[in-house]
Amino acid sequence: MFRNQYDSDVTVWSPQGRLHQVEYAVAAVKLGTATVGLKNRDFAVLVALSKPPSELSASQRKLIPIDDHLGISIAGITADARVLSKYLRSECLSYKHSYESAFPVSRLITNLGNKMQTTTQRYDRRPYGVGLLIAGYDEKGPHIYQVEPSANYFNCVAMTIGSRSQSARTYLERNLDDFINCSKDEIICHGIHAIRSSLPNDELLSKDEGASQLNITIAIVGKDQPFKILNEEENIFYLNMAKMKGASNIIPKPEGDDDNAPTGEQPGPSTRRDPQVAVATMENQ
Repeated sequence: MFRNQYDSDVTVWSPQGRLHQVEYAVAAVKLGTATVGLKNRDFAVLVALSKPPSELSASQRKLIPIDDHLGISIAGITADARVLSKYLRSECLSYKHSYESAFPVSRLITNLGNKMQTTTQRYDRRPYGVGLLIAGYDEKGPHIYQVEPSANYFNCVAMTIGSRSQSARTYLERNLDDFINCSKDEIICHGIHAIRSSLPNDELLSKDEGASQLNITIAIVGKDQPFKILNEEENIFYLNMAKMKGASNIIPKPEGDDDNAPTGEQPGPSTRRDPQVAVATMENQ
């Protein structure tokens, strides 16, 4: 009942203590196509579902390389993602010029969070309507970070964002303990199975006829492996490998996917377990 009175400015709090403009930005992430990030001991992998916004256009770019040791996957407003990727590239280049080494991933994410949080404090800015999954590798090993429009960021073993991502998150939770000891090929196959579980049931059945029909983009970074977006032939190779390993672990979609729930005034605190708790932990700086 208070939404129309308190959502015209990002710095105005509603009587319930909410910033509606930030919630609108979070809703924009849920409208983007799904993307998955996961890691093992030596590699971090991003898998993004590439869907064109209409039948008359090509699919939008979901994976963006930043530096040799870092890349991002996006869900939400692509224009905002371009602004943030330009900022990340500038930070990495400046650090490399000054110190002749790669920017530590955790410090870079802290700087990005501070930049995004500024837009939630000033009336002349709006929050960035894009969520990021960041895959990187530095002296501490591989990293998967999730960055939200609210400027919260999480250091994850695996994470998924975007439309219908609840089913993919369930797959990641059920196989979480297996990721750390997976090989490079196995961790990519896990990412493919997770992204396939986010497809609608009818579309998933049609893809079973031919795995190569699944339109995805895969990127990997890790030990002795600069950030690389796989080409079409490599995508087909891993799609066929994932199909041969079987899709028995793919979780059927629930009838009511939380990511498709209408955005409005939410009820009070729920006792339902947050699925992100098992997958992501807040980074302590």
